[in-house]
Amino acid sequence: MEKQLNWAVIGTGVIANEMANSLPKMGRKLYAVANRTHEKGVAFGRKYGIKKVYDTIDEVFVDPDVDIIYLTTPHNTHYGFIKKALENGKHVLAEKSITLNSDELNELIQLAEDRNLVLAEAMTIWHMPLYKELWKIMESGDLGKVQMITVNFGSYKEYDMNNRFFSRNLAGGALLDIGVYTLSIVRSFMEENPEMVVSQWKPAPTGVDEQASVLLQNKKGQMATVALTMHSKQPKRAMISFEKAYVEIMEFPRADKAVITDAVSGEKREITAGKTSDALCYEMQDMEQAVLSGDSNVMKLAFSRDVMNIMTALRKEWGLTYPEEEGKE
Repeated sequence: MEKQLNWAVIGTGVIANEMANSLPKMGRKLYAVANRTHEKGVAFGRKYGIKKVYDTIDEVFVDPDVDIIYLTTPHNTHYGFIKKALENGKHVLAEKSITLNSDELNELIQLAEDRNLVLAEAMTIWHMPLYKELWKIMESGDLGKVQMITVNFGSYKEYDMNNRFFSRNLAGGALLDIGVYTLSIVRSFMEENPEMVVSQWKPAPTGVDEQASVLLQNKKGQMATVALTMHSKQPKRAMISFEKAYVEIMEFPRADKAVITDAVSGEKREITAGKTSDALCYEMQDMEQAVLSGDSNVMKLAFSRDVMNIMTALRKEWGLTYPEEEGKE
Protein backbone atom coordinates (compact mmCIF):
# COMPACT_ATOMS: atom_id res chain seq x y z
CA MET A 1 0.00 0.00 0.00
CA GLU A 2 1.31 3.43 -0.97
CA LYS A 3 2.24 5.83 1.79
CA GLN A 4 -0.48 8.35 2.63
CA LEU A 5 1.21 11.73 2.23
CA ASN A 6 0.40 14.51 4.69
CA TRP A 7 -0.31 17.91 3.14
CA ALA A 8 0.03 21.22 4.99
CA VAL A 9 -1.01 24.57 3.55
CA ILE A 10 0.47 28.00 4.23
CA GLY A 11 -2.14 30.71 3.80
CA THR A 12 -5.94 30.75 4.14
CA GLY A 13 -7.04 32.63 1.01
CA VAL A 14 -9.01 31.57 -2.06
CA ILE A 15 -6.53 28.94 -3.30
CA ALA A 16 -6.05 27.47 0.19
CA ASN A 17 -9.83 27.03 0.48
CA GLU A 18 -9.99 25.41 -2.94
CA MET A 19 -7.11 23.13 -2.02
CA ALA A 20 -8.82 22.08 1.23
CA ASN A 21 -11.98 21.28 -0.75
CA SER A 22 -10.05 19.34 -3.41
CA LEU A 23 -8.15 16.91 -1.16
CA PRO A 24 -11.28 14.95 -0.10
CA LYS A 25 -11.94 14.22 -3.82
CA MET A 26 -8.59 12.40 -3.73
CA GLY A 27 -9.51 10.51 -0.57
CA ARG A 28 -7.29 12.82 1.47
CA LYS A 29 -7.79 15.32 4.26
CA LEU A 30 -5.67 18.39 4.85
CA TYR A 31 -3.31 17.59 7.70
CA ALA A 32 -2.31 21.08 8.89
CA VAL A 33 -2.55 24.83 8.26
CA ALA A 34 -0.18 27.70 8.98
CA ASN A 35 -1.05 31.36 8.59
CA ARG A 36 0.50 34.71 9.47
CA THR A 37 -2.66 35.68 11.37
CA HIS A 38 -3.23 32.85 13.85
CA GLU A 39 -6.94 33.57 14.28
CA LYS A 40 -7.55 33.09 10.57
CA GLY A 41 -5.66 29.81 10.74
CA VAL A 42 -7.87 28.66 13.61
CA ALA A 43 -11.05 29.63 11.71
CA PHE A 44 -9.78 27.83 8.59
CA GLY A 45 -8.98 24.73 10.65
CA ARG A 46 -12.43 24.73 12.20
CA LYS A 47 -14.07 25.12 8.77
CA TYR A 48 -12.31 22.07 7.31
CA GLY A 49 -11.92 19.94 10.42
CA ILE A 50 -8.13 20.29 10.43
CA LYS A 51 -6.66 19.11 13.69
CA LYS A 52 -3.32 20.88 13.46
CA VAL A 53 -3.16 24.68 13.38
CA TYR A 54 0.31 26.08 14.03
CA ASP A 55 0.85 29.07 16.28
CA THR A 56 3.50 30.41 13.89
CA ILE A 57 4.32 29.68 10.25
CA ASP A 58 7.82 28.46 11.14
CA GLU A 59 6.36 25.46 13.01
CA VAL A 60 5.13 23.84 9.78
CA PHE A 61 8.69 23.51 8.48
CA VAL A 62 9.90 21.44 11.44
CA ASP A 63 6.84 19.20 11.89
CA PRO A 64 8.16 15.68 11.16
CA ASP A 65 4.70 14.51 10.05
CA VAL A 66 4.41 16.99 7.15
CA ASP A 67 5.38 15.57 3.74
CA ILE A 68 4.28 18.28 1.28
CA ILE A 69 3.71 21.99 1.83
CA TYR A 70 1.34 23.84 -0.50
CA LEU A 71 2.30 27.52 -0.52
CA THR A 72 -0.52 29.98 -1.31
CA THR A 73 0.92 33.27 0.01
CA PRO A 74 1.92 36.33 -2.12
CA HIS A 75 4.80 35.90 -4.60
CA ASN A 76 7.25 37.97 -2.58
CA THR A 77 7.07 35.55 0.39
CA HIS A 78 7.76 32.42 -1.67
CA TYR A 79 11.56 32.42 -1.70
CA GLY A 80 11.92 32.57 2.10
CA PHE A 81 9.20 30.00 2.79
CA ILE A 82 10.37 27.56 0.09
CA LYS A 83 13.96 27.78 1.32
CA LYS A 84 12.95 26.97 4.91
CA ALA A 85 10.75 24.11 3.74
CA LEU A 86 13.47 22.53 1.61
CA GLU A 87 16.10 22.97 4.32
CA ASN A 88 13.79 20.99 6.62
CA GLY A 89 13.20 18.17 4.16
CA LYS A 90 9.74 19.13 2.90
CA HIS A 91 8.51 18.80 -0.66
CA VAL A 92 6.95 22.07 -1.92
CA LEU A 93 4.17 22.93 -4.35
CA ALA A 94 4.11 26.74 -4.63
CA GLU A 95 1.46 28.87 -6.26
CA LYS A 96 2.49 30.73 -9.36
CA SER A 97 4.61 32.68 -9.81
CA ILE A 98 6.89 30.27 -7.99
CA THR A 99 9.42 33.03 -7.13
CA LEU A 100 10.02 36.68 -7.96
CA ASN A 101 12.90 36.08 -10.34
CA SER A 102 15.18 33.47 -11.89
CA ASP A 103 18.03 33.96 -9.40
CA GLU A 104 15.72 32.94 -6.56
CA LEU A 105 14.35 30.00 -8.52
CA ASN A 106 17.76 28.70 -9.62
CA GLU A 107 19.00 28.74 -6.03
CA LEU A 108 15.94 26.84 -4.80
CA ILE A 109 16.10 24.28 -7.62
CA GLN A 110 19.69 23.55 -6.64
CA LEU A 111 18.69 23.22 -2.99
CA ALA A 112 15.85 20.83 -3.88
CA GLU A 113 18.20 18.73 -6.01
CA ASP A 114 20.81 18.62 -3.25
CA ARG A 115 18.18 17.42 -0.76
CA ASN A 116 16.47 15.04 -3.21
CA LEU A 117 13.16 16.88 -2.80
CA VAL A 118 10.38 17.81 -5.23
CA LEU A 119 9.92 21.53 -5.80
CA ALA A 120 7.17 22.54 -8.24
CA GLU A 121 4.99 25.40 -9.38
CA ALA A 122 1.23 25.03 -9.02
CA MET A 123 0.66 25.85 -12.69
CA THR A 124 -2.67 24.33 -13.75
CA ILE A 125 -1.61 24.13 -17.41
CA TRP A 126 1.06 21.52 -16.59
CA HIS A 127 -1.54 19.21 -15.07
CA MET A 128 -4.92 19.56 -16.81
CA PRO A 129 -5.79 16.34 -18.70
CA LEU A 130 -6.76 18.43 -21.75
CA TYR A 131 -3.21 19.67 -22.21
CA LYS A 132 -1.73 16.21 -21.78
CA GLU A 133 -4.06 15.11 -24.61
CA LEU A 134 -3.18 18.11 -26.82
CA TRP A 135 0.56 17.62 -26.32
CA LYS A 136 0.16 14.00 -27.49
CA ILE A 137 -1.64 15.24 -30.61
CA MET A 138 1.15 17.79 -31.19
CA GLU A 139 3.86 15.16 -30.74
CA SER A 140 2.13 12.80 -33.19
CA GLY A 141 2.83 15.31 -35.98
CA ASP A 142 -0.66 14.84 -37.45
CA LEU A 143 -1.30 18.60 -37.43
CA GLY A 144 2.16 19.54 -38.68
CA LYS A 145 4.49 21.94 -36.90
CA VAL A 146 3.36 24.67 -34.51
CA GLN A 147 3.89 27.97 -36.32
CA MET A 148 2.17 30.69 -34.31
CA ILE A 149 0.57 30.99 -30.86
CA THR A 150 -1.65 33.89 -29.78
CA VAL A 151 -2.75 34.28 -26.16
CA ASN A 152 -4.97 36.87 -24.46
CA PHE A 153 -5.58 37.31 -20.75
CA GLY A 154 -7.40 40.40 -19.54
CA SER A 155 -8.65 40.82 -16.01
CA TYR A 156 -10.71 43.77 -14.80
CA LYS A 157 -9.45 44.76 -11.37
CA GLU A 158 -10.81 47.77 -9.50
CA TYR A 159 -8.32 50.60 -9.90
CA ASP A 160 -7.36 50.50 -6.23
CA MET A 161 -3.63 50.98 -5.80
CA ASN A 162 -3.81 49.47 -2.29
CA ASN A 163 -4.89 46.01 -3.41
CA ARG A 164 -2.33 43.28 -4.06
CA PHE A 165 -2.75 43.34 -7.83
CA PHE A 166 -1.22 46.82 -8.04
CA SER A 167 1.01 46.77 -4.94
CA ARG A 168 4.79 46.81 -5.41
CA ASN A 169 5.16 45.63 -1.82
CA LEU A 170 3.17 42.48 -2.65
CA ALA A 171 4.89 41.92 -6.03
CA GLY A 172 1.77 42.96 -7.94
CA GLY A 173 1.41 43.52 -11.66
CA ALA A 174 0.10 41.67 -14.70
CA LEU A 175 3.21 39.68 -15.61
CA LEU A 176 3.67 37.65 -12.42
CA ASP A 177 -0.05 37.28 -11.78
CA ILE A 178 -1.59 36.47 -15.16
CA GLY A 179 1.33 36.67 -17.61
CA VAL A 180 2.80 33.53 -16.09
CA TYR A 181 -0.19 31.57 -17.45
CA THR A 182 0.16 32.96 -20.97
CA LEU A 183 3.90 32.31 -21.13
CA SER A 184 3.43 28.82 -19.69
CA ILE A 185 1.00 27.79 -22.43
CA VAL A 186 3.31 29.32 -25.04
CA ARG A 187 6.31 27.40 -23.67
CA SER A 188 4.39 24.12 -23.53
CA PHE A 189 3.60 24.19 -27.26
CA MET A 190 7.02 25.38 -28.46
CA GLU A 191 9.72 22.86 -29.35
CA GLU A 192 12.40 25.14 -27.90
CA ASN A 193 12.49 28.02 -25.48
CA PRO A 194 11.87 31.41 -27.17
CA GLU A 195 15.10 33.38 -27.14
CA MET A 196 13.98 36.46 -29.08
CA VAL A 197 11.56 38.48 -26.95
CA VAL A 198 10.35 42.05 -27.50
CA SER A 199 7.68 43.87 -25.52
CA GLN A 200 5.90 47.05 -24.62
CA TRP A 201 4.30 47.81 -21.30
CA LYS A 202 2.23 50.36 -19.42
CA PRO A 203 2.89 50.98 -15.71
CA ALA A 204 0.18 51.54 -13.11
CA PRO A 205 0.57 54.58 -10.80
CA THR A 206 2.38 52.31 -8.30
CA GLY A 207 5.01 51.43 -10.91
CA VAL A 208 3.99 47.80 -11.47
CA ASP A 209 2.98 46.57 -14.92
CA GLU A 210 -0.71 47.16 -15.58
CA GLN A 211 -0.68 46.17 -19.22
CA ALA A 212 1.79 44.54 -21.62
CA SER A 213 2.18 42.92 -25.01
CA VAL A 214 4.99 40.48 -25.74
CA LEU A 215 6.29 38.96 -28.99
CA LEU A 216 8.36 35.78 -28.77
CA GLN A 217 10.28 33.63 -31.26
CA ASN A 218 12.53 30.60 -30.93
CA LYS A 219 15.34 29.33 -33.18
CA LYS A 220 12.92 27.01 -34.99
CA GLY A 221 10.89 30.03 -36.17
CA GLN A 222 7.93 29.34 -33.92
CA MET A 223 6.37 32.64 -32.84
CA ALA A 224 3.92 33.83 -30.19
CA THR A 225 2.05 36.99 -29.27
CA VAL A 226 0.80 37.64 -25.75
CA ALA A 227 -1.56 40.43 -24.63
CA LEU A 228 -2.06 41.14 -20.91
CA THR A 229 -4.06 43.68 -18.96
CA MET A 230 -5.14 44.05 -15.34
CA HIS A 231 -7.74 46.76 -15.92
CA SER A 232 -9.65 45.64 -18.99
CA LYS A 233 -11.56 42.41 -19.48
CA GLN A 234 -10.58 40.23 -22.41
CA PRO A 235 -11.22 36.52 -22.92
CA LYS A 236 -8.71 34.03 -21.59
CA ARG A 237 -8.12 32.67 -25.06
CA ALA A 238 -5.27 30.72 -26.62
CA MET A 239 -4.92 29.77 -30.29
CA ILE A 240 -2.22 27.35 -31.37
CA SER A 241 -1.74 27.51 -35.16
CA PHE A 242 -0.22 24.39 -36.68
CA GLU A 243 0.56 23.95 -40.39
CA LYS A 244 -2.57 21.85 -40.98
CA ALA A 245 -5.01 23.08 -38.32
CA TYR A 246 -5.51 25.51 -35.48
CA VAL A 247 -6.53 24.76 -31.91
CA GLU A 248 -8.70 27.21 -29.93
CA ILE A 249 -8.89 27.03 -26.15
CA MET A 250 -11.15 29.29 -24.11
CA GLU A 251 -10.60 29.90 -20.39
CA PHE A 252 -7.26 28.25 -21.04
CA PRO A 253 -5.71 28.23 -17.53
CA ARG A 254 -8.11 25.47 -16.42
CA ALA A 255 -9.57 24.37 -19.73
CA ASP A 256 -11.30 21.03 -20.24
CA LYS A 257 -12.29 21.61 -23.89
CA ALA A 258 -10.51 22.60 -27.12
CA VAL A 259 -11.67 22.92 -30.73
CA ILE A 260 -9.41 21.82 -33.58
CA THR A 261 -10.23 23.36 -37.00
CA ASP A 262 -8.80 21.83 -40.16
CA ALA A 263 -6.91 24.51 -42.10
CA VAL A 264 -8.16 23.30 -45.51
CA SER A 265 -11.69 21.94 -45.02
CA GLY A 266 -12.68 24.09 -42.03
CA GLU A 267 -14.01 20.95 -40.36
CA LYS A 268 -14.08 21.22 -36.57
CA ARG A 269 -13.61 18.57 -33.91
CA GLU A 270 -13.89 18.99 -30.18
CA ILE A 271 -11.43 17.53 -27.70
CA THR A 272 -12.60 17.18 -24.09
CA ALA A 273 -10.64 15.86 -21.13
CA GLY A 274 -10.81 16.31 -17.39
CA LYS A 275 -12.94 18.82 -15.49
CA THR A 276 -12.19 22.48 -14.85
CA SER A 277 -13.48 22.13 -11.28
CA ASP A 278 -10.85 19.47 -10.51
CA ALA A 279 -7.84 21.61 -11.53
CA LEU A 280 -6.18 21.51 -8.10
CA CYS A 281 -6.78 17.77 -7.79
CA TYR A 282 -4.77 17.18 -10.96
CA GLU A 283 -1.92 19.31 -9.62
CA MET A 284 -1.84 17.54 -6.28
CA GLN A 285 -2.20 14.07 -7.82
CA ASP A 286 0.80 14.74 -10.06
CA MET A 287 2.72 16.12 -7.08
CA GLU A 288 2.03 12.97 -5.04
CA GLN A 289 3.08 10.84 -8.00
CA ALA A 290 6.35 12.80 -8.27
CA VAL A 291 7.08 12.44 -4.54
CA LEU A 292 6.23 8.72 -4.35
CA SER A 293 7.96 7.72 -7.60
CA GLY A 294 10.99 9.97 -7.26
CA ASP A 295 10.41 11.15 -10.86
CA SER A 296 9.50 14.83 -10.84
CA ASN A 297 9.32 15.32 -14.65
CA VAL A 298 5.50 15.39 -14.50
CA MET A 299 5.77 18.70 -12.58
CA LYS A 300 7.54 20.42 -15.54
CA LEU A 301 9.81 22.54 -13.37
CA ALA A 302 12.15 23.00 -16.37
CA PHE A 303 9.31 24.80 -18.19
CA SER A 304 8.61 26.89 -15.07
CA ARG A 305 12.28 27.89 -15.09
CA ASP A 306 12.12 28.89 -18.79
CA VAL A 307 9.04 31.02 -18.10
CA MET A 308 10.68 32.63 -15.07
CA ASN A 309 13.75 33.49 -17.17
CA ILE A 310 11.53 35.26 -19.71
CA MET A 311 9.64 37.21 -17.02
CA THR A 312 12.87 38.19 -15.25
CA ALA A 313 14.38 39.46 -18.52
CA LEU A 314 11.22 41.43 -19.34
CA ARG A 315 11.13 43.14 -15.96
CA LYS A 316 14.83 43.97 -16.23
CA GLU A 317 14.18 45.57 -19.61
CA TRP A 318 11.27 47.53 -18.15
CA GLY A 319 13.26 48.61 -15.08
CA LEU A 320 10.56 47.09 -12.85
CA THR A 321 11.86 45.79 -9.53
CA TYR A 322 10.27 44.84 -6.23
CA PRO A 323 11.55 45.95 -2.80
CA GLU A 324 13.06 42.50 -2.09
CA GLU A 325 15.21 42.78 -5.21
CA GLU A 326 16.62 46.23 -4.64
CA GLY A 327 20.29 46.39 -3.72
CA LYS A 328 20.86 42.97 -5.34
CA GLU A 329 22.68 42.46 -8.62
